[in-house]
Amino acid sequence: MMAYPIDRRSVLAGAAAAGGVTLTSTGARAQRRAAAVTPEVYELRTYRLVHGGMKARLDAYLRDAFIPAARRAGCGPIGAFTVAIGPGSPSVHVLVPYPSIADFAALPGKLADDQGYAKAAEPFSSATPEGPPYASLDVKLMRAFPHFPRVEVPDAAGANKPRIFELRTYFSHSDKAGATKIEMFDTGGEIEIFRRNGLTPVFFAQDLTGSRLPSLTYLLTFPDFAARERSWSSFGADPAWRRLITTPGLTDPEITTGIDNQILSPTPYSQI
Repeated sequence: MMAYPIDRRSVLAGAAAAGGVTLTSTGARAQRRAAAVTPEVYELRTYRLVHGGMKARLDAYLRDAFIPAARRAGCGPIGAFTVAIGPGSPSVHVLVPYPSIADFAALPGKLADDQGYAKAAEPFSSATPEGPPYASLDVKLMRAFPHFPRVEVPDAAGANKPRIFELRTYFSHSDKAGATKIEMFDTGGEIEIFRRNGLTPVFFAQDLTGSRLPSLTYLLTFPDFAARERSWSSFGADPAWRRLITTPGLTDPEITTGIDNQILSPTPYSQI
């Protein structure tokens, strides 16, 4: 991550303090511990589908072959989500956390050496043009924020409790603007404001690849749509957020050029 001029950091620190999100000593210690952890690298696979038998074939591959083998290779927990609302439907997002870029690069070799994977993936690997498991595949790499270095698995994961997710990507016009927006979240207090208003984060990451860099991506989770609406309304009215977003140098027109947004549903085999 690029270095920040002192005056930018001062603006962020001052805005966070004015907004009432100054960390307690316990919170500061937790933040320092997080900063000492090497941030994960995330691969976001987007399998684009057409209606028909593709979804069932892809589900079988992800559930029975890819996710178990990737876990054996040291990745995870792995999330798998369908797009419920937003651009790209029908498609399936697969979020794969890696300890490092080297682990990402090593996964294909590990899968090739995994006999259990080869057997379980055989229908997928041998798919014909008449019965493909997906129409196309997009891959994006991301690096977790320094102070949010690991995926936070929701309490409801694996408990068959209803929940939805919201995947958001923020775009900026320059590296400096993008870095400032990352700092607003990572150390400027925005994540703390999210949490206290019920916007429960799963991950925050800087995009390393993509067609509209610089950008950042994050994932939130909610029990349902009503809870989502309440949380976003509460966040929008939060005095600390109102002060933060009107701070000179941190306003949307200065550092953000657009936002992509999708509502996701977890698949039955998602580990997140």
